[in-house]
Amino acid sequence: MIIAITGPNGLLGREVVKVFKKECDVVELPHDILDITDLNQVREVLSSYMPTVLVNCAAYTAVDRAEEEPEKANLVNGLGVRNIALTCRKLDISLVHISTDYVFNGNIDTPWRIFDARDPINAYGYSKYLGERYLETINPEYFLVRTSWLFGIGGPNFVSAILRAALKKGELRVVNDQFGCPTYALDLACFLLKLVKTGAYGVYHVTNQGITNWYEFAKEILRQAGIDIPVVAISSDEYTRPAKRPKNSALDPFPLKETVGILPPSWQDALSRFLSEALIKECLD
Repeated sequence: MIIAITGPNGLLGREVVKVFKKECDVVELPHDILDITDLNQVREVLSSYMPTVLVNCAAYTAVDRAEEEPEKANLVNGLGVRNIALTCRKLDISLVHISTDYVFNGNIDTPWRIFDARDPINAYGYSKYLGERYLETINPEYFLVRTSWLFGIGGPNFVSAILRAALKKGELRVVNDQFGCPTYALDLACFLLKLVKTGAYGVYHVTNQGITNWYEFAKEILRQAGIDIPVVAISSDEYTRPAKRPKNSALDPFPLKETVGILPPSWQDALSRFLSEALIKECLD
């Protein structure tokens, strides 16, 4: 089975390449080889490689900057997905697309289910919503996988930001009224492979298990890292950012376990493994 991976150098893409290479022939398609916003190029490149499956990890992910340049976000996260979906349908390529918890508005107290109404409240979320709509109306052979609060090696993420801030400051102030599910990029990549092997197309939520808020997440990061500095809980109103965030973007995993047989481990377990991996990488570097 030949697996093509767009965005292979990103935080998630690197893990997807590593995981899929263990069982499949992998073709990496970075931006200099494939610009997903160019339909003709998408058609030409995918026709030349003819993969069995395409895993789309290419994305515009700058949530706050998207408020200033929504057209760019829409081009990559929306039209880019259209281009891939059209080409995969024509060439009979199964498509795995990664989306986000930010397609939901956050205004319920329970985890979001796969077919709950989408209502994004920021430009980034809207751009990802566009991608979902293109996908589901163009290509029936897809895995649409939403995830949230992603962390891992090789890209900006909350865990690394907290650790860097802790080394520079004597106190951290972290929002405590936004709730979600942290997700380790390596675990997400492993479950993408599990889903592909089932052939059970559809919409899935893949996160590490457990719901927390940014404040509690930050405290656990510092506890596991052995860093003892005060962490002060603040409200979202006290920490203004260009893009509004959902109050609750926790994702309900049904029917992930019913499809692949298991759920990802807890986010605390995932955090521990990530910190160990980051420490080993730092020592080797």
